[in-house]
Amino acid sequence: MTSEVQVPARVDVAVIGGGMAGVSTAYALAKDGISVAVFEKGTIGCEQSSRNWGWVRTLGRDMPEVPLAIRASELWGDIQQHVDVGFRRTGLLYLAENQTDTDGHQEWLERARSYGVDAMLLGREAVLQRLPVTNRPWTGGLFSAGDGVAEPSMAMRGIAHLAKSLGCRIFEHCAVRGLDLAAGRVSGVVTEHGRVQAGTVLLAGGAWSRLLCGNSGVSFPQLKVRASVLRTVPVAGALDVTLNGKDFACSRRADGGYTVSQFRSSIADLVPDSFKLFPKFFPSWIANNTLVKLRAGRRFFEELSIPTRFDLGRRTPFEEHRTLVPPVGDGAATALRKLARSFPAFRGATIAEAWGGYIDVTPDALPVMSPVPAIPGFYLASGFSGHGFGIGPAVGEFMANMIQGRPLSGPVRAFRLDRF
Repeated sequence: MTSEVQVPARVDVAVIGGGMAGVSTAYALAKDGISVAVFEKGTIGCEQSSRNWGWVRTLGRDMPEVPLAIRASELWGDIQQHVDVGFRRTGLLYLAENQTDTDGHQEWLERARSYGVDAMLLGREAVLQRLPVTNRPWTGGLFSAGDGVAEPSMAMRGIAHLAKSLGCRIFEHCAVRGLDLAAGRVSGVVTEHGRVQAGTVLLAGGAWSRLLCGNSGVSFPQLKVRASVLRTVPVAGALDVTLNGKDFACSRRADGGYTVSQFRSSIADLVPDSFKLFPKFFPSWIANNTLVKLRAGRRFFEELSIPTRFDLGRRTPFEEHRTLVPPVGDGAATALRKLARSFPAFRGATIAEAWGGYIDVTPDALPVMSPVPAIPGFYLASGFSGHGFGIGPAVGEFMANMIQGRPLSGPVRAFRLDRF
């Protein structure tokens, strides 16, 4: 092992993964005076945590996530007071153009009201007042004034800065090869730069979590979905509210440009795990066949070449593949064309940058935030299925409370690993 990074001999909690869930948990633990270190094989937020839309939303979430989303909105406001993460309450509007859309929004609102969501149905005139000139016959929408956006890269740097200011240690370019076990429970982690003792280990490894779990004998049903996003050059005065326009999604950035993508353009590459996990994922694929496209290609052979069992004393897949950078699909560019057809103000908008990312998904599209029953002291926070950035601060608080044995509120069982 090399000695370029001097890892600590011991911490109370070792966090594997420097994405939103991992860094937010470390921040929450550090606020409580817990000795914590984050180990990231690449750089902080280098994968999906900096490649998402940046939405901070309550609207449209699965019911178990709604309490987390409400709490996260409060925490984002607090974080913004301490460090600039680009958080803005822009309002979020899910547009409708027929009665079926409106009925769907009404059904969600009736279910979510018991949690105290700040949301309402708007009619056509109220919607048009919030939009620029449009060519589409919008009939109304579902609106939350308190929802908004943050800037993903700024947010990751900002929350990491807050965590470090409270004593958290963050180690980039330091892959965790696996768990260090003693008498069947966690005793620490094995990194590429040495062992670190820890009585508690949290795996928040995003799309990599299944691989590390499997090497420790833990079954975690998780697949990767590929999504594409773009940002435009600045567009003057086009739109302030964040929009879900059904076949496009759009939010204004701090630089005056817009982040654009769409819900129905994600791609699930067929890989060896697709067949291993077929019984668990098949019902979801059938129910959501308009949201995710299955695709066969070279990714199957790329993942086939990655060993699923490996020796922690040697270089592992986490060092061979430090950052997942999937190719950019055409979904985001298609969404921009649809946005421009819907709103003439965007007809001159050009693409400044486009990027791809891998979303880690579970069979029910809900995350796992749970102890791992088979290994005492081991916790998992992964499988956020594209919903994790906005609820990240609340996830960190939730996991910090779980790790410390504090009472947990909300539908805890919905997030347990053993539900599968």
